[in-house]
Amino acid sequence: MSAGAFRLGALARALVGRGERVTVMTTIPPAHAPSARDTRGLEVRRWPVLRDAGGNVRGYLQYMSFDVPLLMRMLGTKFDVAVAESPPTTGLMVALVAALRRRPFVYYAADVWTDGVISMGAARPVVRIMRWMERAVLRRAHSIISVSDEVTERLVLLGADPDDVTTVGNGIDTEIFTPAAEAADDGSYFVYTGTMSEWQQPDVFIRAFALIADDYPDLRLRFFGQGSVESSLREVAERLLPGRVLFGGVVSPAESTSWIRGAAGALVSIVPGIGYDFAKPTKTYAAAATGTPVLFAGPAAGADLVRSAALGRAVEFSPEAVAQAMRELLADSADGTTAAERERRAAWAQQNVSLSAVAERVADVVTLAAQATTRRIVDSARTTNSGSERRAR
Repeated sequence: MSAGAFRLGALARALVGRGERVTVMTTIPPAHAPSARDTRGLEVRRWPVLRDAGGNVRGYLQYMSFDVPLLMRMLGTKFDVAVAESPPTTGLMVALVAALRRRPFVYYAADVWTDGVISMGAARPVVRIMRWMERAVLRRAHSIISVSDEVTERLVLLGADPDDVTTVGNGIDTEIFTPAAEAADDGSYFVYTGTMSEWQQPDVFIRAFALIADDYPDLRLRFFGQGSVESSLREVAERLLPGRVLFGGVVSPAESTSWIRGAAGALVSIVPGIGYDFAKPTKTYAAAATGTPVLFAGPAAGADLVRSAALGRAVEFSPEAVAQAMRELLADSADGTTAAERERRAAWAQQNVSLSAVAERVADVVTLAAQATTRRIVDSARTTNSGSERRAR
């Protein structure tokens, strides 16, 4: 499951817990996807979409295969408030339906897509179109949810009204990601879980591993998840370290937890200077929740988080710096430091980044937006009744 799936799943459960009726409109998952958690009282409507060879919904045609049918699906559904997450193409469809139905919608901004498009080197016309769409969604949203102060700043620069933005933080499901999880029994290894993309470029970890591999003949590097750069990662691994970098594909959250729990360190990266310097990846929280140290390579926002909470090592984005951090974490694992710090790290995650607490904050915003619908209907009824009384006189 992706971070977005965790976020929206937690929000749906929080709303159901408040007695609300929730309908989720999503995709039919790829065959290799793990099963999702069931929630009583939650209606899930799935739709087939185009996917790339790796099973990702990635690219304009893939997005359209979901967004265009979504317009008709929502027009045939009654709702008091709609919640949409990125991409902005989906947000724009939801904004259109909400306007036609005279209902509010809440935009859940986990990141800034315009920045992402720029970081990928997209052509200027594509950047302009994405910026227009994202601005249109932000300006039409009744409320906007932001996952960090840094994202909030970027949203305001794009045109969001600061009064419409609520910063709720980001989180992880601490019921799944826990130090009590059974650790994978696979010897000594580092683990990377989740999306493998251009703005993460996790090949830095393979190149770093190559610098120390001869000194640690039993050490392995494990990747779980998928993404646009997975094939290039496999090529780099086969060229530099054949047989010692293993790719396990998409796994369930429980299996991911097991691999993180047993690792000498969980690997997290953000490429500096391409538009994502503000990001604080959910991978960091997942590792902290299991008590496993993080090895973060990237810019200040993510690094400061790791350092301030003593969650592991934060270094510059270079193979040499990462290799040194790997040596240090292997030493910590061998001398008992990692085990001694596990409960403290997990307690920090429980207190600061519990996804259930984040979901409740988002549910507050959604509930207030839904109440706006009720107030409008009541005001409309009062106006109609008042007009009828005047005519009767």
